[in-house]
Amino acid sequence: MIRQLIIVKIFLLLVAFTIFASCSKQEPLPKAVQQETERGITIGFSIDTFVIERWQRDCDVFIATANALGADVIVQTAGNSAENQNKQIQYLIERGVDALVIVPKEAGSLSDVLKLAKASNIPVISYDRLITGADISLYITIDSRRVGELMAESLAAHVPSGNYICIYGAQEDYNMQMATQGVHAVFARYPGIRVLEEYYTPDWNFDMAYSKMSELLDSGSIPNAVICGNDAMAERVLHALAEHRISGVAVSGQDADIAGCQRVVEGLQTMTVYKPITILARKAAENAVSFAKHHKAADEEIDTVMNNGYADVPAILLEPTAVSKDNIDEVIVQSGFHTKNEVYRIGIAQK
Repeated sequence: MIRQLIIVKIFLLLVAFTIFASCSKQEPLPKAVQQETERGITIGFSIDTFVIERWQRDCDVFIATANALGADVIVQTAGNSAENQNKQIQYLIERGVDALVIVPKEAGSLSDVLKLAKASNIPVISYDRLITGADISLYITIDSRRVGELMAESLAAHVPSGNYICIYGAQEDYNMQMATQGVHAVFARYPGIRVLEEYYTPDWNFDMAYSKMSELLDSGSIPNAVICGNDAMAERVLHALAEHRISGVAVSGQDADIAGCQRVVEGLQTMTVYKPITILARKAAENAVSFAKHHKAADEEIDTVMNNGYADVPAILLEPTAVSKDNIDEVIVQSGFHTKNEVYRIGIAQK
């Protein structure tokens, strides 16, 4: 019996040695492969606020696309504070994310923290708004100058001469600066247009847009048309006009949010600007994953550059579309951006 136990133990030792020897002959995985296998790819997404309707849609599409490509996403929202955004980006860098995608609160406020990203070899994509004075890998946005042109062209078609008021978004937002350039370029073609006021709304605060519009109306500055920084501001401007019993004013907006589209079909708001944010968010996610894996853009044929005060940055500019009652079904409903029931409030009264 003892002899049999000894034989069994010797057999087990031989088997264990054979397995160990076999394992020891395997080549270890390369370090990069080991790292990706163990924790995968993580993208840091930093945004200043979710107050505006469209930003939640951007984020949802971005996360879904990144997840489908095998990447995790850590989202940080700064509560409309540049200081918080800097701290949150530093946190993402310390977490060791493989790429950063940033919607900046203030264009020029991220230079120092992005030096840390550069030192950690983390690529940075500036999303929708341009980050200035910093080393970034890619800028992806809607053509904001064209947005301004579309708003001005649409209103000028209705009001080729008369009094205009422009209530823009935040002046530190590079996109708003570009949109303003587009508005001015169109106004230059219409000598009958008189601009009574140009106002930049701090922090895109639509309540301040309402206050400014009310103040102007109280002072006797009565417009024939108002260009608004976005649809939320257009709603507040229209509210101020209604309170002063002023009608027939052409009003523009942008973002094609649900409420803005509803006002367009109801004839309250003259137009809005549709921006293909689903495509924008998808492209941003695809490029973020490509930078994380290969340290190069997914879009191989980027032939546009934007100078951000630090360097010429490769840029992807998507084309916006003017939306009125005449084409809202084609642009908004048929594309699936909003449903017909949402735009035309079908079934809302029954709920």
